[in-house]
Amino acid sequence: MPRKVVCRELGPPGLLRLENFESVPLAEGQVRLAIRAAGINFPDVLMAAGEYQLKPELPFTPGVESAGDVVEVNNAPGVAVGDRVIAKFRHGGYADEAVVTPSQLTPLPSTFDYAEGATFLAGHGTAYHGLFDRGQVQPGEVLLVHGAGGGVGLAAVEIGKILGATVIAAASSEEKLEVARARGADHLVLYGREPFRDAVKRITDGRGADVVYDPVGGQIFEESVRCIAWGARLLVIGFTGGIGLARTNLLLIKGASVLGVRAGEAVRRNPALGATRIRQLLDWAEQGKIRPNVSHRMPLEDYAVAMQLLVDRKAIGRVALVM
Repeated sequence: MPRKVVCRELGPPGLLRLENFESVPLAEGQVRLAIRAAGINFPDVLMAAGEYQLKPELPFTPGVESAGDVVEVNNAPGVAVGDRVIAKFRHGGYADEAVVTPSQLTPLPSTFDYAEGATFLAGHGTAYHGLFDRGQVQPGEVLLVHGAGGGVGLAAVEIGKILGATVIAAASSEEKLEVARARGADHLVLYGREPFRDAVKRITDGRGADVVYDPVGGQIFEESVRCIAWGARLLVIGFTGGIGLARTNLLLIKGASVLGVRAGEAVRRNPALGATRIRQLLDWAEQGKIRPNVSHRMPLEDYAVAMQLLVDRKAIGRVALVM
Protein backbone atom coordinates (compact mmCIF):
# COMPACT_ATOMS: atom_id res chain seq x y z
CA MET A 1 0.00 0.00 0.00
CA PRO A 2 1.43 3.42 -0.90
CA ARG A 3 2.44 5.87 1.84
CA LYS A 4 2.39 9.64 2.16
CA VAL A 5 3.46 12.23 4.70
CA VAL A 6 0.41 13.97 6.17
CA CYS A 7 0.07 17.29 7.97
CA ARG A 8 -2.97 17.14 10.26
CA GLU A 9 -1.90 19.95 12.60
CA LEU A 10 0.34 22.90 11.90
CA GLY A 11 3.77 23.01 13.48
CA PRO A 12 7.32 21.67 13.19
CA PRO A 13 8.25 18.66 11.03
CA GLY A 14 7.95 16.31 14.01
CA LEU A 15 4.16 16.76 14.00
CA LEU A 16 3.84 15.28 10.50
CA ARG A 17 2.84 11.62 10.16
CA LEU A 18 3.55 8.86 7.63
CA GLU A 19 0.27 7.19 6.65
CA ASN A 20 -0.88 4.52 4.21
CA PHE A 21 -3.49 5.43 1.61
CA GLU A 22 -5.58 3.73 -1.04
CA SER A 23 -4.83 4.38 -4.69
CA VAL A 24 -7.77 6.00 -6.48
CA PRO A 25 -8.89 5.34 -10.07
CA LEU A 26 -7.70 7.83 -12.69
CA ALA A 27 -10.14 10.28 -14.19
CA GLU A 28 -9.98 11.21 -17.86
CA GLY A 29 -6.74 13.05 -18.64
CA GLN A 30 -4.94 11.97 -15.48
CA VAL A 31 -1.63 10.16 -14.95
CA ARG A 32 -0.42 7.94 -12.09
CA LEU A 33 3.16 8.60 -11.08
CA ALA A 34 5.29 6.18 -9.06
CA ILE A 35 7.43 8.64 -7.13
CA ARG A 36 11.08 7.60 -6.79
CA ALA A 37 12.34 10.76 -5.06
CA ALA A 38 10.95 13.97 -3.57
CA GLY A 39 12.83 17.21 -3.03
CA ILE A 40 12.84 18.99 0.32
CA ASN A 41 12.27 22.74 -0.02
CA PHE A 42 12.06 25.41 2.67
CA PRO A 43 8.48 26.33 1.64
CA ASP A 44 7.49 22.75 2.63
CA VAL A 45 8.66 23.48 6.19
CA LEU A 46 6.88 26.83 6.24
CA MET A 47 3.67 25.37 4.78
CA ALA A 48 3.56 22.64 7.43
CA ALA A 49 3.98 25.33 10.09
CA GLY A 50 1.25 27.52 8.59
CA GLU A 51 3.77 30.27 7.85
CA TYR A 52 3.80 30.17 4.05
CA GLN A 53 1.74 32.37 1.74
CA LEU A 54 -0.09 29.26 0.49
CA LYS A 55 -2.14 27.73 3.30
CA PRO A 56 -3.76 24.44 2.21
CA GLU A 57 -6.72 23.04 4.08
CA LEU A 58 -5.83 20.33 6.59
CA PRO A 59 -4.96 17.54 6.14
CA PHE A 60 -2.46 17.87 3.28
CA THR A 61 0.80 16.34 2.10
CA PRO A 62 3.85 18.64 1.76
CA GLY A 63 6.18 18.58 -1.22
CA VAL A 64 6.35 20.82 -4.28
CA GLU A 65 8.55 18.65 -6.53
CA SER A 66 9.16 14.96 -7.13
CA ALA A 67 10.53 12.67 -9.82
CA GLY A 68 9.52 9.20 -10.89
CA ASP A 69 7.98 6.93 -13.50
CA VAL A 70 4.61 7.11 -15.23
CA VAL A 71 2.86 3.82 -14.44
CA GLU A 72 -0.70 4.48 -15.68
CA VAL A 73 -2.31 6.88 -18.14
CA ASN A 74 -5.98 7.59 -18.80
CA ASN A 75 -6.16 9.38 -22.14
CA ALA A 76 -3.55 11.98 -21.20
CA PRO A 77 -1.97 13.35 -24.39
CA GLY A 78 1.81 13.43 -24.63
CA VAL A 79 2.41 11.04 -21.71
CA ALA A 80 3.19 7.32 -21.91
CA VAL A 81 3.70 4.54 -19.39
CA GLY A 82 7.42 4.29 -18.66
CA ASP A 83 8.20 7.99 -19.07
CA ARG A 84 10.77 9.26 -16.53
CA VAL A 85 9.50 12.63 -15.37
CA ILE A 86 9.71 15.50 -12.89
CA ALA A 87 6.40 16.46 -11.28
CA LYS A 88 5.52 19.89 -9.92
CA PHE A 89 2.96 20.33 -7.12
CA ARG A 90 1.59 23.12 -5.01
CA HIS A 91 1.78 20.41 -2.33
CA GLY A 92 1.60 16.60 -2.36
CA GLY A 93 5.07 15.42 -3.34
CA TYR A 94 6.09 13.49 -0.19
CA ALA A 95 4.44 10.22 -1.22
CA ASP A 96 5.05 6.90 -2.94
CA GLU A 97 2.65 7.78 -5.72
CA ALA A 98 0.58 10.70 -6.97
CA VAL A 99 -2.16 11.41 -9.49
CA VAL A 100 -1.20 14.31 -11.73
CA THR A 101 -2.03 15.92 -15.06
CA PRO A 102 0.33 16.26 -18.04
CA SER A 103 0.76 20.00 -17.34
CA GLN A 104 2.51 19.12 -14.07
CA LEU A 105 5.13 16.94 -15.79
CA THR A 106 8.53 17.72 -17.28
CA PRO A 107 10.90 15.16 -18.83
CA LEU A 108 13.68 14.05 -16.50
CA PRO A 109 17.02 15.11 -18.01
CA SER A 110 18.96 12.08 -19.23
CA THR A 111 21.97 13.24 -17.20
CA PHE A 112 20.05 13.20 -13.87
CA ASP A 113 19.05 10.48 -11.44
CA TYR A 114 15.67 10.68 -9.69
CA ALA A 115 17.00 12.57 -6.64
CA GLU A 116 18.59 15.20 -8.88
CA GLY A 117 15.40 15.50 -10.90
CA ALA A 118 13.34 15.92 -7.72
CA THR A 119 15.55 18.78 -6.57
CA PHE A 120 15.92 20.61 -9.87
CA LEU A 121 13.06 22.83 -10.98
CA ALA A 122 12.22 24.64 -7.74
CA GLY A 123 15.78 25.76 -7.03
CA HIS A 124 17.03 26.31 -10.56
CA GLY A 125 13.67 27.70 -11.67
CA THR A 126 13.81 30.29 -8.90
CA ALA A 127 17.41 31.19 -9.80
CA TYR A 128 16.56 31.51 -13.50
CA HIS A 129 13.50 33.68 -12.85
CA GLY A 130 15.42 35.82 -10.38
CA LEU A 131 18.56 36.37 -12.44
CA PHE A 132 17.12 36.38 -15.95
CA ASP A 133 13.53 37.66 -15.74
CA ARG A 134 13.78 39.92 -12.70
CA GLY A 135 17.44 40.83 -12.22
CA GLN A 136 18.29 40.88 -15.96
CA VAL A 137 21.92 40.05 -15.20
CA GLN A 138 24.28 41.21 -17.94
CA PRO A 139 27.70 39.80 -18.91
CA GLY A 140 30.45 41.40 -16.85
CA GLU A 141 28.21 42.45 -13.96
CA VAL A 142 29.04 41.51 -10.37
CA LEU A 143 26.54 39.12 -8.77
CA LEU A 144 26.56 38.63 -4.99
CA VAL A 145 24.90 35.34 -4.01
CA HIS A 146 23.94 34.94 -0.35
CA GLY A 147 23.35 31.50 1.12
CA ALA A 148 25.51 30.14 -1.70
CA GLY A 149 25.74 26.73 -0.04
CA GLY A 150 21.98 26.21 -0.19
CA GLY A 151 19.88 24.83 -3.02
CA VAL A 152 18.69 28.11 -4.54
CA GLY A 153 22.05 29.73 -3.82
CA LEU A 154 24.13 27.12 -5.65
CA ALA A 155 21.66 27.26 -8.55
CA ALA A 156 22.20 31.02 -8.72
CA VAL A 157 25.98 30.53 -8.78
CA GLU A 158 25.68 28.16 -11.75
CA ILE A 159 23.22 30.29 -13.72
CA GLY A 160 25.03 33.52 -12.88
CA LYS A 161 28.18 32.11 -14.48
CA ILE A 162 26.24 30.99 -17.56
CA LEU A 163 24.90 34.54 -17.90
CA GLY A 164 28.46 35.91 -17.82
CA ALA A 165 28.50 37.47 -14.35
CA THR A 166 31.41 37.64 -11.94
CA VAL A 167 30.01 35.68 -9.01
CA ILE A 168 30.77 36.41 -5.35
CA ALA A 169 29.51 33.47 -3.27
CA ALA A 170 28.82 34.07 0.44
CA ALA A 171 28.13 31.18 2.83
CA SER A 172 28.48 30.08 6.44
CA SER A 173 31.16 27.39 6.12
CA GLU A 174 34.31 26.56 4.19
CA GLU A 175 32.72 23.30 3.05
CA LYS A 176 29.79 25.14 1.48
CA LEU A 177 32.12 27.62 -0.19
CA GLU A 178 34.19 24.83 -1.72
CA VAL A 179 31.06 23.44 -3.38
CA ALA A 180 30.23 26.95 -4.63
CA ARG A 181 33.74 27.24 -6.04
CA ALA A 182 33.29 23.91 -7.84
CA ARG A 183 30.08 25.29 -9.36
CA GLY A 184 31.91 28.31 -10.77
CA ALA A 185 32.05 31.02 -8.09
CA ASP A 186 34.84 33.53 -8.78
CA HIS A 187 35.18 34.86 -5.21
CA LEU A 188 34.32 33.30 -1.86
CA VAL A 189 33.16 35.15 1.28
CA LEU A 190 32.86 33.35 4.61
CA TYR A 191 30.31 34.93 6.95
CA GLY A 192 32.06 35.58 10.24
CA ARG A 193 35.56 35.95 8.80
CA GLU A 194 34.91 39.56 7.84
CA PRO A 195 31.77 41.63 7.29
CA PHE A 196 30.58 40.57 3.85
CA ARG A 197 29.89 44.17 2.83
CA ASP A 198 33.59 44.93 3.42
CA ALA A 199 34.59 41.87 1.41
CA VAL A 200 32.38 42.90 -1.51
CA LYS A 201 33.83 46.40 -1.53
CA ARG A 202 37.35 44.97 -1.40
CA ILE A 203 36.70 42.53 -4.25
CA THR A 204 35.07 45.21 -6.43
CA ASP A 205 37.54 48.02 -5.59
CA GLY A 206 34.79 49.91 -3.82
CA ARG A 207 32.26 49.75 -6.66
CA GLY A 208 29.87 47.21 -5.12
CA ALA A 209 27.62 44.48 -6.52
CA ASP A 210 25.33 45.04 -9.49
CA VAL A 211 22.91 42.29 -8.46
CA VAL A 212 22.30 40.81 -4.99
CA TYR A 213 20.58 37.41 -4.81
CA ASP A 214 19.22 37.03 -1.28
CA PRO A 215 17.36 33.95 -0.01
CA VAL A 216 18.35 34.75 3.59
CA GLY A 217 16.84 38.16 4.42
CA GLY A 218 17.11 39.72 7.86
CA GLN A 219 20.42 41.42 8.63
CA ILE A 220 21.91 40.03 5.41
CA PHE A 221 19.48 42.08 3.35
CA GLU A 222 19.99 45.21 5.44
CA GLU A 223 23.78 45.03 5.09
CA SER A 224 23.59 44.21 1.38
CA VAL A 225 22.16 47.66 0.68
CA ARG A 226 25.50 49.05 1.90
CA CYS A 227 27.64 47.28 -0.73
CA ILE A 228 25.78 47.86 -4.00
CA ALA A 229 26.77 49.63 -7.19
CA TRP A 230 24.80 52.34 -8.94
CA GLY A 231 21.64 50.90 -10.51
CA ALA A 232 21.87 47.69 -8.47
CA ARG A 233 19.03 45.19 -8.30
CA LEU A 234 18.39 43.44 -4.96
CA LEU A 235 16.50 40.20 -5.47
CA VAL A 236 14.35 39.09 -2.54
CA ILE A 237 14.20 35.28 -2.78
CA GLY A 238 13.20 34.34 0.77
CA PHE A 239 13.53 34.92 4.50
CA THR A 240 15.32 31.96 6.11
CA GLY A 241 17.06 34.48 8.37
CA GLY A 242 14.04 36.69 9.01
CA ILE A 243 12.50 39.67 7.23
CA GLY A 244 14.90 42.51 6.49
CA LEU A 245 14.13 46.21 6.47
CA ALA A 246 15.21 48.43 3.57
CA ARG A 247 16.92 51.76 4.19
CA THR A 248 15.23 53.68 1.43
CA ASN A 249 17.74 56.55 1.54
CA LEU A 250 20.51 54.13 0.50
CA LEU A 251 18.35 52.74 -2.31
CA LEU A 252 17.69 56.27 -3.54
CA ILE A 253 21.37 57.28 -3.43
CA LYS A 254 22.35 54.25 -5.51
CA GLY A 255 19.37 54.37 -7.88
CA ALA A 256 18.73 50.79 -6.80
CA SER A 257 15.71 48.51 -7.14
CA VAL A 258 14.35 45.85 -4.79
CA LEU A 259 12.61 43.07 -6.68
CA GLY A 260 10.50 40.25 -5.26
CA VAL A 261 11.07 36.85 -6.87
CA ARG A 262 8.16 34.39 -6.99
CA ALA A 263 8.96 31.94 -9.74
CA GLY A 264 5.84 29.81 -9.35
CA GLU A 265 3.37 32.69 -9.13
CA ALA A 266 4.99 34.38 -12.14
CA VAL A 267 4.27 31.28 -14.24
CA ARG A 268 0.70 31.00 -12.98
CA ARG A 269 0.12 34.57 -14.13
CA ASN A 270 2.09 34.22 -17.37
CA PRO A 271 2.42 30.56 -18.48
CA ALA A 272 4.66 31.52 -21.41
CA LEU A 273 7.39 32.42 -18.91
CA GLY A 274 7.36 28.87 -17.58
CA ALA A 275 7.66 27.22 -20.99
CA THR A 276 10.69 29.34 -21.87
CA ARG A 277 12.29 28.73 -18.48
CA ILE A 278 11.90 24.95 -18.54
CA ARG A 279 13.12 24.68 -22.11
CA GLN A 280 16.31 26.57 -21.25
CA LEU A 281 16.92 24.72 -17.98
CA LEU A 282 16.50 21.33 -19.66
CA ASP A 283 18.89 22.36 -22.42
CA TRP A 284 21.54 23.44 -19.89
CA ALA A 285 21.00 20.22 -17.92
CA GLU A 286 21.49 18.03 -20.99
CA GLN A 287 24.68 19.95 -21.79
CA GLY A 288 25.98 19.30 -18.27
CA LYS A 289 26.08 23.00 -17.38
CA ILE A 290 23.77 22.75 -14.35
CA ARG A 291 23.05 20.00 -11.82
CA PRO A 292 21.61 20.02 -8.30
CA ASN A 293 24.07 19.20 -5.52
CA VAL A 294 22.20 16.62 -3.42
CA SER A 295 24.08 16.41 -0.12
CA HIS A 296 21.60 14.08 1.62
CA ARG A 297 19.43 11.24 0.25
CA MET A 298 17.12 9.81 2.88
CA PRO A 299 14.21 7.31 2.99
CA LEU A 300 10.65 8.63 3.03
CA GLU A 301 10.20 7.65 6.69
CA ASP A 302 13.01 10.07 7.64
CA TYR A 303 11.04 13.08 6.31
CA ALA A 304 11.23 14.99 9.63
CA VAL A 305 15.02 14.60 9.89
CA ALA A 306 15.37 15.63 6.25
CA MET A 307 13.26 18.74 6.73
CA GLN A 308 15.18 19.66 9.87
CA LEU A 309 18.45 19.62 7.88
CA LEU A 310 17.15 22.65 5.99
CA VAL A 311 15.98 24.39 9.16
CA ASP A 312 19.40 23.85 10.75
CA ARG A 313 21.21 24.83 7.51
CA LYS A 314 23.17 21.58 7.49
CA ALA A 315 22.44 20.75 3.86
CA ILE A 316 24.85 21.70 1.11
CA GLY A 317 22.64 22.23 -1.88
CA ARG A 318 19.62 19.98 -1.73
CA VAL A 319 18.07 17.17 0.33
CA ALA A 320 15.97 14.43 -1.26
CA LEU A 321 13.66 11.73 0.05
CA VAL A 322 14.28 8.53 -1.90
CA MET A 323 11.48 5.95 -2.13
